[in-house]
Amino acid sequence: MANRTARQCSSWVIPSLLAINLALIAGCSGKASTARYATSSVGSACYAKALPTAGEGGLAWGSTLSMARKKSMDNCIRYAGRSGGTPTTCQVVLAECRH
Repeated sequence: MANRTARQCSSWVIPSLLAINLALIAGCSGKASTARYATSSVGSACYAKALPTAGEGGLAWGSTLSMARKKSMDNCIRYAGRSGGTPTTCQVVLAECRH
């Protein structure tokens, strides 16, 4: 009888653990992508994107082009360092203002 109970338990435990694991992975991956890049705030008309030669870059918005460029460089240096890239090679590759 103990063997039968063990089989019944394992028939729902493993799928339950897999479902919980997938839910946790999906939740974490969604947060990573939204936290990585800044979104436009009200009144921010300019944006810039900076990229390193290796690792992750940074996108930022600002009220002026120079502010957006500075923020994107700061983000690039931060994210490239965290992702094992090369922060010292960050360069602004795109900078524009909306009209």
